Amino acid sequence: MAKITILGSGGFGLSLAIMAENCGGHRVTVWSKFQSEIDDIRKHGEHVQKLPGVPVSESITLTSDISCIKGCDMLIFGIPSSFVRDVAKLAAPYVDDHMVVVNTGKGLEEGSLKTLSQVISEEVKTDKLVVLSGPSHAEEVARCIPTTIVAASDNHEAAEYVQKQLANSSSLRIYLNNDVKGCEIGGALKNIIALCVGICDGMGYGDNTKAALMTRGIHEIARLGKAFGANATTFSGLTGIGDLIVTCTSMHSRNRRAGILIGQGVSPQEAVERVGTVEGYFCCKAAYDLSRRLGVEMPITEQLNEVLFKGGDVRLALTHLMNRPLNHEEI
Repeated sequence: MAKITILGSGGFGLSLAIMAENCGGHRVTVWSKFQSEIDDIRKHGEHVQKLPGVPVSESITLTSDISCIKGCDMLIFGIPSSFVRDVAKLAAPYVDDHMVVVNTGKGLEEGSLKTLSQVISEEVKTDKLVVLSGPSHAEEVARCIPTTIVAASDNHEAAEYVQKQLANSSSLRIYLNNDVKGCEIGGALKNIIALCVGICDGMGYGDNTKAALMTRGIHEIARLGKAFGANATTFSGLTGIGDLIVTCTSMHSRNRRAGILIGQGVSPQEAVERVGTVEGYFCCKAAYDLSRRLGVEMPITEQLNEVLFKGGDVRLALTHLMNRPLNHEEI
C-alpha cells in the first residue's frame, strides 16, 4: 500500500484517485486549489460536472492544503498544462528525495515550448520523474473500464514503481517506456489532430476525411517528435496512435467536441468557453512555433493555427490542405 497525493480534483485526477483507492487499496489524498470544488464534491458525493454518477469514497481525503504532499510516496500532477508550472512551484517545498513524481498532463508550455515534464523538473527537485500517458478518458478510468497506458521515465526504477503500484489485473495495464520525449509529444499533439477531426465532423464531412486526418496527423506528430529527439517507434504505440484514436473518435474528448462546434460556425474562443479545458487549443500555437524552430513541416497544425488565432476560414483551411503539391506518401 502506498501513500499517494494527487494534485488536481478535475476529471483525470479524481479518476486516478478512485481507481487507486478501489483497485489498489492505497491511501489517497486529492488536492485542489479551490475549496469550493472540494466542498461540492463532498456535498454531492461525486464531481457533478466532470464525473457524474461516479461516487467519490469518503476514504479519499480531499483538501486545499498543499502541505498534504508531505510524506507521500507518489505525487501525481493531474493539472491542465497551462497551470502546471504554477502548481509545481507551490509543491516544490514539500517534495523530498524518496517521492516518485508523476505527470499526467498533456501539452506544451506556451512561450518556452517545453514539455510538461521539463517544466516540472525546472521547479521540483527530483530524479524520479515519470510521465503517465496513453488512451485514457477519465470517464472510463473512474469506472474501472479496461485501459492500457504507459509509464515513461529516464529512471527505470521510478517507472517500475508506478507500474507496480497503479496497475491492476482487472482494469489498468501499464507498460514501461524510456522515451519520455516521444510519449509527451504524442500525448500533446494528438489533441491538435482531434480538434481538426472535430471541425470536419461539425462541417458534415465523413469517415474518409477523419481517416485521412488521423493518418496524416500521426505522420506530422512523428516528424516533430523525431526532430525533438524522440524515438520514431513510440508513435506507433499507446502514446502515439493509441491516444490519437481515442481522442479523435470519442465524444468524451473535449478537443473533438470543441472542434465540432467550430465546424458548425461557433468561434474558436466561444467553443473553448462552452467545452472547458481544450488542451489542443492551447497546444496548437506552441506546436506550430516549435515546428518553425526545428524546421519541421506541419501543414495540419499550420492550418489549425490559422483558424484558431488568425480568423482563418475552416473550409479554406481544408482547401489548402487538399491542394498542396502532389507528393509521394511518407511512411
